[in-house]
Amino acid sequence: MKRILMVFVLAFGIFLAQEASAQCSICTKTAQQMGHKPAKGMNTGIIYLMFAPFAIMGWVGYQYLKGKRDS
Repeated sequence: MKRILMVFVLAFGIFLAQEASAQCSICTKTAQQMGHKPAKGMNTGIIYLMFAPFAIMGWVGYQYLKGKRDS
């Protein structure tokens, strides 16, 4: 059950990230000057770079909980 919930949350997070606005004020101003299509690409790149630290922390947390449950 927990595994299904984890997969659901991960999938929902990925789909939600496509519509998220992940830009600081400087990036937003730059994106507005570039136009719609490059701005969308820039936003997707920011989301992509943001995913790696969250994935690593998720894996570390999973390993911790897995080890705690086994002992």
